[in-house]
Parts: sequence; structure tokens; C-alpha cells
Amino acid sequence: MASRSLKTKFSLPPGAPSTSTIRELARRFFSDNRWFQPVRYGGFDMAERLEPGPFNPDVLAAYYDEFKNFTIGAKTDRDFLQITAERHGRYPYAGSFTWMTSVVEARKPGWREAHLRQVVEIMHLLGSPLVQAGLKDDFDRKTNRIVPNEDGFGSTLVFNVRDYSEGLDGLFWRNIFGAPFVKLFGARLDAIPPEQRQALDGGLVLVQPYELPTQAMTPDGDAAEARLIATLGPASFYDHQTNAMPLRVPDVSSLPRAS
Repeated sequence: MASRSLKTKFSLPPGAPSTSTIRELARRFFSDNRWFQPVRYGGFDMAERLEPGPFNPDVLAAYYDEFKNFTIGAKTDRDFLQITAERHGRYPYAGSFTWMTSVVEARKPGWREAHLRQVVEIMHLLGSPLVQAGLKDDFDRKTNRIVPNEDGFGSTLVFNVRDYSEGLDGLFWRNIFGAPFVKLFGARLDAIPPEQRQALDGGLVLVQPYELPTQAMTPDGDAAEARLIATLGPASFYDHQTNAMPLRVPDVSSLPRAS
């Protein structure tokens, strides 16, 4: 069955975004842009229900202030937002904010334009150094793999690349690079054909192998990604053929803590 979900993943800087930042994030999604009608919120189970009427960002902000994470969704699982902040320091670059919707939306040129514009706004709001957007199935095949257990019984799902400090696990439909990756790739970004590269506000750079996310996981889509990886330098990417980690990684030491 063809993938129906479009995933946009914002990688976070170390630490937990402030409650005021989350309040502003919620306001932009549900008051300014109204990407979907929020109905449920809470942890992964979204057990809480929002009151009917205009969305009140303070409700979500109060939940986040207590738990430093949240999931908020529509009536069905078609649309939801989820933030998982890394607060404990073991993997300081593993925090993320994920926006999930139907890939059908991306058929509309106006929606794709609005998606890019808001992604840039949210990147600046969250201080995100990297955003990747594409089919959920494409994320699943590139970011995880199943490894047999050493005792011979069963298997374990493991990360290929735990977070962006270890490099990249591939290219997706949209890849928006912040300062650490712009510096890592340097002049190689300029070698990408202009129809697949776009300079964005605040020094961000979009690399987009193909026009539509549904072109991922096709022979043409895979070939387009491979050509761009060759241009950017394969050493910065996980090698799925040999399961080798990236050899070149971004310098993330100067990233400010989330606020």
C-alpha cells in the first residue's frame, strides 16, 4: 500500500524550548495558519480533550510546562503535532518536533508553498538546525533497521543515525539545512542544480531532489537523491549498503540551547 503520511521533522538544539516558545508555536499552527482542527492532546495517547470553540494556546502551553513534551491531534490520526525535548543530556541533540499530515495535501502547489514558508518560520522560532520532510515510509526505511539479537532469539529495531550530530541518514523530499550543515557542505551546495536548491531566509538552504514527496521510493527518486548525495559528499551520509556511519559530521558545538 502506498504511503499516505507526510512527515516533517524539525531537529531541535539541546535542551527544552521555553513554554513561551511553545505557546507561540501553537498559536502559529492553530490561530494563524489553521493546518488542522485540534481536538485531542496530552502524551502519546492524547487522552485530554480540548474545549469546543477557538483554540486557546495556553492549554497546550500549561501541559508542556509540566511535562516538557506533548502530542496534539485532530479527531483522527491523520494530523498531529508532537514534540519530544531532550532534557537529560545523554543524547543532547536527539530532541525533535514532528508534524504529520496526509501526503494528499502536497499535491496542491499552494500548500507546498505555504508548507515551505511556515517550516522556515518554525525553524527560526525553535532554533532548529535541520528539517527533513517526506513520506513517513521513506523515513522508516532510512532511519531504522532490524538487527538480530546476539543470543539468537528475536531481533531489535535500532537507529541508523541517532541524531544530526552523527551525520545524516539520507536525503528526503525536502531537506532544509541550517548553519552547521551549510558550513559542513560549503561550496558543494553551490554545485547542486538551481532547480534543486534554494537559499532561504536567515542563511538556510533548501535541497529538494524532486517536486513531489510521492516521488520518493521510486527508481527516479532514489536516483535523484543519490546524485545529490554524490555532490554533497557521501562521507556525510549513512551508507545503507555497508551499514557504515557517516565519516563527516557537522560541528554542533556552538548551537545555543533551546529557548
